[in-house]
Amino acid sequence: MTLRLDHLAVSALTLDEGAEHVEAVLGLPLAAGGKHPHMATHNRLLGLGDLYLEVIAADPEAPKPAWPRWFDLDRFSGLPRLTNWICACDDLELALSAAPDGTGEPVDLQRGDLRWRMAVPGNGILPFGGGFPALIQWQGAHPAPRLPDVGARLKILEIVNPAADEMRHFLNLKDERVRIVQGDAIALRAEITTPHGVRVLE
Repeated sequence: MTLRLDHLAVSALTLDEGAEHVEAVLGLPLAAGGKHPHMATHNRLLGLGDLYLEVIAADPEAPKPAWPRWFDLDRFSGLPRLTNWICACDDLELALSAAPDGTGEPVDLQRGDLRWRMAVPGNGILPFGGGFPALIQWQGAHPAPRLPDVGARLKILEIVNPAADEMRHFLNLKDERVRIVQGDAIALRAEITTPHGVRVLE
């Protein structure tokens, strides 16, 4: 099954801190997002044309869930940074059958009138040290067309991983913007074109 790049996630200790970081780097305002009660997280969003960027953090007003939060947020520390990439599919079970062990189990989720299914690892940690994409299947509307167009577009997403070759083996993703490269440390780097020029988010 062919996957599609769906969105990028910047993790932060607090939503305000994450939003301020992204807005400072890109020179663009984020739009309001919402809350994810099942995971006790909340986010803010930025449209990137056919995809989007979310800043996500634990919601201090929500009770901590009895299961690990997605994107390994329970163990997050340090400054806000680009931590995850998310790929969409048309059949989540089929996509999971071709994915590495630990990619997750399907969870039905909803925020307002947005409905989706997402593969969430039992321990909150995606394969390849968190470098493998989270898998999502939208059911109906997608957030990207609803977001204000502030002139931002993804130019390059670089995923650095010590097991890049093995990870590439599991991915049927045809997107010239995505580059999976070998490296000693796990890292994500996005080049984003803006009205102010190309900005780099890491």
